[in-house]
Amino acid sequence: MKTIIVGGTAAGTSAAVKVQKMAQDPEVVIYEKGDLVSFGACGLPYYVGDYFADKHQMIARSKEAFEKQGIKVALHHEVLAVDTTKKIVTVRDLTTQVDFVDHYDRLMVATGSTAIMPPVPRTDFANLYTLKTMADGVRVKEALADPTIEHITVVGGGFIGVEFTEALLHQGKTVRLIQLDDRLMKDSFDSEVTELLEAKMAEVGVEVHLNEAVTEFVGNERVETVVTDKGRYATDLVLVAIGVRPANQFLGAEFDTLKNGALIVDNQGRTNVPDVWAAGDNATVKHLVSGVDKYLPLATGANKLGRVAGESIAGGTTTYPGTLGTSGVKFTTLELARTGLSEKEAQLLGLAYKTIVINDKNQTDYYPGQKDIRVKLIYEAGTRRLLGGQTAGENGAALRIDVLAAAIAGKLTTEDLGLLDLMYAPPFARTWDVLNIAGNVAK
Repeated sequence: MKTIIVGGTAAGTSAAVKVQKMAQDPEVVIYEKGDLVSFGACGLPYYVGDYFADKHQMIARSKEAFEKQGIKVALHHEVLAVDTTKKIVTVRDLTTQVDFVDHYDRLMVATGSTAIMPPVPRTDFANLYTLKTMADGVRVKEALADPTIEHITVVGGGFIGVEFTEALLHQGKTVRLIQLDDRLMKDSFDSEVTELLEAKMAEVGVEVHLNEAVTEFVGNERVETVVTDKGRYATDLVLVAIGVRPANQFLGAEFDTLKNGALIVDNQGRTNVPDVWAAGDNATVKHLVSGVDKYLPLATGANKLGRVAGESIAGGTTTYPGTLGTSGVKFTTLELARTGLSEKEAQLLGLAYKTIVINDKNQTDYYPGQKDIRVKLIYEAGTRRLLGGQTAGENGAALRIDVLAAAIAGKLTTEDLGLLDLMYAPPFARTWDVLNIAGNVAK
């Protein structure tokens, strides 16, 4: 059985390893158009911000390591088209620019995503960047080493925009952040949490512009001015982080997709096309609470569904239970995390729900380092079954989300959470942890 995997990052390599281990007499080929496999892009803001120096730390496994396992890896090879009737892919060797055809028995599409650019007249400036690939990270890091690059404009207030803003502050830069929505991270967090992030940004001197749309970048070879519907701002460098788009443009119309082009897959990563699987930033995941096919481009889901897809390709029966979209972000000393449904999502689903927000402390007052912590719970009215949760604060706020993720997966109620036997020790928590208190307050 020959399995071709298009894309060699999280989902693709996870699948490749499983197929190679489980299939009888396997032949596994990974076609990757970049120069790396198994690359963790989540580390890019911290590499750019000089939190670590060795870029190779973002590579989980080398090409040579995969080939030692018997997996063929073809770097600088782009799949241009797929014929699902003949079961062939058309591939271009980007080094020689020669095209050729290869046959598959099973196909895994793990092409990830591409950065979205704003609808402006021109974006081909030398000092305008996105942050998706290792090459992007290297270019941005080199640019920021120039001491004359002082004033940076970040366009987009999602995960990458917030993390990159922190990285720039770590390098002593002055940052302006422009966000189209009326608050930061609106797609991930509710307002009770994002207001803390916006306050922290103001505290450390980030100039945040909300409800503002970029209409043009002005300059010759370099952007000199960012123009919006509300003003003009001089800048030395621009980073665009307004979102990503599934990289499925090479596929035919026979595939079922969401409106944004993400491939719709089942809980084994199967598409609607026979013998074709998909996982990662180019595919959907099933939400564990709502059961809805969601586009959540997160490394955790990519790795897990990629592994399950690999087992399925090899004949296994394992299924992916679904995602909670559990994720977090850090900005200077502030930690934010979320899992399950947000209030906005519960509202859109038409669920009968309730919410509570509490402000408490992360640990005892007599041990040094006590900080404020905020918890929001979203739960089902009547049953009080937990549907979602968000945490914000310092020193332990983010990792508390893992308790809520496990509680939601286990279908626990707020009453269960209130009496859950959580760890107590003065440096880490109080006898009634903030999560216990939140559970007890929720009625």
